[in-house]
Amino acid sequence: MTTAKPGRVLVVGGYGAVGALLVDTLRTWPGQPVVVGGRDAARAARLGGVRLDVTDPADFRRTLTELGDVSVVVMCVEPPDAGIARVCFEQGVHLVDVAATRRLLDDIEDLHEAAADTRATGVLSVGVAPGLTNLLALRAHEAVEGAERIDLTVLLGGGERHGADAVRWTVEHLAEPASPAGPARVGLPGHGTRTAHPFPFSDQHTLPRTLGVERVTTRLCLDSRLLTASLFGLRQATRHPTGRRALTASFRRIHLGSDHFAVRADAYRGRAHTAYALTGREQSRVTALVAAYTTRELLTGTLPPGVHHLEQLPTLAHLPETLAAHDVTLHRLRATNPR
Repeated sequence: MTTAKPGRVLVVGGYGAVGALLVDTLRTWPGQPVVVGGRDAARAARLGGVRLDVTDPADFRRTLTELGDVSVVVMCVEPPDAGIARVCFEQGVHLVDVAATRRLLDDIEDLHEAAADTRATGVLSVGVAPGLTNLLALRAHEAVEGAERIDLTVLLGGGERHGADAVRWTVEHLAEPASPAGPARVGLPGHGTRTAHPFPFSDQHTLPRTLGVERVTTRLCLDSRLLTASLFGLRQATRHPTGRRALTASFRRIHLGSDHFAVRADAYRGRAHTAYALTGREQSRVTALVAAYTTRELLTGTLPPGVHHLEQLPTLAHLPETLAAHDVTLHRLRATNPR
């Protein structure tokens, strides 16, 4: 691995489910100084970090100035808008964002020129979904020489203890109108055939722009069939604040199933069809690994300035193979090309 240039990495939310694992990973790489930041001053201080508030860009700017030598900010929490990204780019600081909300990613993407002006790089769609789903979609898209349609499927482990923000995000996005695409039966390595339901992951909105694919749909299921049925059966209740709060509290307490996950991408062009999948354990751990390797690549100075999604960066295209060292398995499931 290429040695990183001097400069600290500030991990915002560095004591959370993903952030803590990311910090641990970065600190195993020799010579890489890391600072933990977060709203809870006591938790941040226990890790030698700093208090910061992502809802207050002015406060964040002061923190960056005081730290002085931050090269990369990794966002493991979702701010309300693109204000933090703007501060980073104004100061020539690189950004890695694990956010999964379409509106926020679109707003950060609009800062492409601002980042390029200061030679800063922003990398979006960093994680499992979006993230690895984007890379599988790219691979399948290229295999059929330009997909007309891509279907993405995400299976998450109901037994994994996901962070509070992740559970809240999932329940809140259930309240969005259901996609007309409808559920689908999909085969996932190690999990058999599952019913997956349309879900508003940002990858299905990003990929039509970055890959030029007309139609992309992402579907979600949990490894527990009971939890999947309960989650989507209660979709109507999530349209009311009381129902969202109750469902969020319930899913934070209930852990059915394992910590395994799977993602799959199917690309179609005419009668041609190719599918790839990735399987592994602990989605939060793998999200942290994707963010860590992306951060490491940024520090080498090899990534172009401006704002890019993961699938737009060729040097990160082989992350699925890289993750094999961390018990993540790449599968080529189907290849049909009648030409």
